[in-house]
Amino acid sequence: MSCKKILIIEDDPAIRELLQMILESRGFSPVLVAANGQAGLDLSRQRRPDLILLDLTLPDLDGLEVCRRLKAEPETSGIAVIMLTARGEESDIVVGLELGAVDYIVKPFNNQTLVARIRAQLRRSEELCPATSDLNPEEEETLEIDELKLNLSERSAFLKNRQLDLTFSEFQLLLLLIRRPGRVFSRNEIAVELRGDEYMALDRAIDVQVANLRKKLGDWGKYIETVRSVGYRLKRL
Repeated sequence: MSCKKILIIEDDPAIRELLQMILESRGFSPVLVAANGQAGLDLSRQRRPDLILLDLTLPDLDGLEVCRRLKAEPETSGIAVIMLTARGEESDIVVGLELGAVDYIVKPFNNQTLVARIRAQLRRSEELCPATSDLNPEEEETLEIDELKLNLSERSAFLKNRQLDLTFSEFQLLLLLIRRPGRVFSRNEIAVELRGDEYMALDRAIDVQVANLRKKLGDWGKYIETVRSVGYRLKRL
């Protein structure tokens, strides 16, 4: 995992240098740095990092706008983004996750927790986005249920032969539910399944992602059922 490229987009030089030092001391290389949003976008396009640590309070483009642009461009949409925020405001976290960020860390952060969350996301990205050549012929490459089809190698979803514009998190959520129809998942279980054991779930963040997924699925969204006081499940078809 040491060969994975990580990009730090952080305007505070002290925090930026600290993050770079922590990651390099844990064997990550190369560790790229950018002091503002535009520089971070440029580096993302040029160097294609495997993961970005993105501060939300940047001097030019704020972190949410940077995340929005990253996820809108095919060349950078697959990069895992972990948000860094000093505010810990639920609204920022929810919006960031809606835009496709995979996790968030509130400053000040614990060094060990930071590294563990990064490693977890890099592992998860490898598990969820295997190269086509690495797929076991006996393993599923596509999943189909009713009029919905998921292509795992391409991470694409189609409903009635129309491609759905899903964020990274929405695709993961849909994949989780389709693989186990009828199984009820609590909000915390969904968060852990999608982002790892280190993730601290916000109920509202999960609810917003489910609501957005239902909206994109249109009439088919009715099959994602809410189980009161528990969580969600995909109705058996």
